[in-house]
Amino acid sequence: MDLQALLKDMKNCPCGKTHTFNTQFCEIGSGLTAKTGEILEKANFDKKILLVADRNTLAAADGILDALKNSGFIIKQFIYNDQKYANAEQVDEVEALCADIGSIISVGTGSLNDICRVAAFRKNKQYCIFATAPSMDGFASDTAPIVKDNYKTSWQAKQPEVIIGDTKILAASPTILKSAGFGDVMAKYLALVEWKIGNIVAGEYYCDNVAGLVREALRRITALCDHVTDNDEQTAGKIMEVLVLTGLAMKLTGNSRPAAGSEHVVSHFWECKKIVKGIWPDFHGRKVGVATVLINRMFRQIAADYPEIETHADNPDWEAIKKAYGPALVDSMLAENNPSIIDGIEPAHLKACWPEIRNLVLTELPTDEHLVDMMKRAGAAITPEEVHVDAQLLHDALKYHPYMRRRLLLSRLLPMTNVDIDQYIK
Repeated sequence: MDLQALLKDMKNCPCGKTHTFNTQFCEIGSGLTAKTGEILEKANFDKKILLVADRNTLAAADGILDALKNSGFIIKQFIYNDQKYANAEQVDEVEALCADIGSIISVGTGSLNDICRVAAFRKNKQYCIFATAPSMDGFASDTAPIVKDNYKTSWQAKQPEVIIGDTKILAASPTILKSAGFGDVMAKYLALVEWKIGNIVAGEYYCDNVAGLVREALRRITALCDHVTDNDEQTAGKIMEVLVLTGLAMKLTGNSRPAAGSEHVVSHFWECKKIVKGIWPDFHGRKVGVATVLINRMFRQIAADYPEIETHADNPDWEAIKKAYGPALVDSMLAENNPSIIDGIEPAHLKACWPEIRNLVLTELPTDEHLVDMMKRAGAAITPEEVHVDAQLLHDALKYHPYMRRRLLLSRLLPMTNVDIDQYIK
């Protein structure tokens, strides 16, 4: 990817923000495993390097250890058995290994990257991601979702200086991971709409140019939906570029607004409720893809059914909300709502904004039929059952997820209206 050309296009942006990112190299191509050491040398990485992986991802990246050693890197290894999700204790584990190294390379995707990017930020180490599957959109992000005390929040993290994607490995990765990456990108339809709603209702910062980058990412990946699960290097490389682009969009704006909306919060609700019970919550992109279908369907139905709305002061049923979160999550949830993101939003103002909000939903979000068709063609999960979400968990997530984050979401505004939310929770 030509990162400098991207930055040049964002120069003197009308939004008024100076857009920057820290990633120096994004190398995506065939056979790059053998060139990993050369790429890191070019980026002036410290030769004392910590390699973090699990047994599956290290096996997928066969040859990477030799490639680093051949370029003179002194490798300290930390290998998990089968890393599924990132928690604060694991961040501490990686940080504890950083005293005598100058750089970190995570070999894998998702949670492995998240653990390492936070540790690299806290210990100020150079950081490289060697991707083993095109399964999520956080490769170029500078935040990471980390679970602490059973509650998942976004932590400040290090944007990688180097991202490497060997298309031989990406193409051969498990089908379920490739379709998960597709599901994660589909969430951007909702993210862009809710980002703009935040701007309309509360004057939140918004950038048309960054939104345009994300729309371009959506255009590219939807054109590939029939080939997502193919063992094809060219397709895998194109998907990886899209995933990197959406991560860069987050860094360009300084937050995750361009990439995550209500659907990500629903996914995080499912995840936290399962972690409390000791249940693995499934792959991030699979959950996000299912939540995208559900929230997209809900928003479009509400917009169609309510040409106009009546509004009133926010008056949440806190007892019902606390019951839905349960003892293990309730304190963290309440902290996210003190103060409330709704404070200062007048009912009359929301009513006046509704026609523009409604138009955005109906013109920018795909129809349910179109979205489901694309997801099916890409092999992505589309129903709660596919990610092991039962009826009660589904109901609680769709109704009470807006209280999990201090973020202005359309789903958080709806309780200030006469919309009967319960009839759309199916």
